[in-house]
Amino acid sequence: MLGFLDLAGQWDPSLAFVMVGAVAVGSLAFFVARRRDRSFLELPMQLPISTAITPRLVLGSAAFGIGWGLAGFCPGPALVALGAGYPKAVGFVAAMVAGMAVFRLDERKQATAREVPGP
Repeated sequence: MLGFLDLAGQWDPSLAFVMVGAVAVGSLAFFVARRRDRSFLELPMQLPISTAITPRLVLGSAAFGIGWGLAGFCPGPALVALGAGYPKAVGFVAAMVAGMAVFRLDERKQATAREVPGP
């Protein structure tokens, strides 16, 4: 991953192939999901409906990307590295969990703000 971000040095394009593969698989999954009203587990299908690019989306994406680039981890491999005892993973996973907590608090705050007061 760090080799992919090293544009001025030994650039490694292999992550681009991983991303293209992920987009292809994701696109296929959404193609199938749009044609269903229930999931394979018979739960109601709930697909995202918003296409808005909001400041919240941009800031969250930037924070994720910066953390990913600085640490050299994405969430799944970071958990594996944490389990394997890599000290660098401790900081990344702690920051990741803190980010999740901030998101959850913000979601609660927004949900409370959307509630209509009773008569």
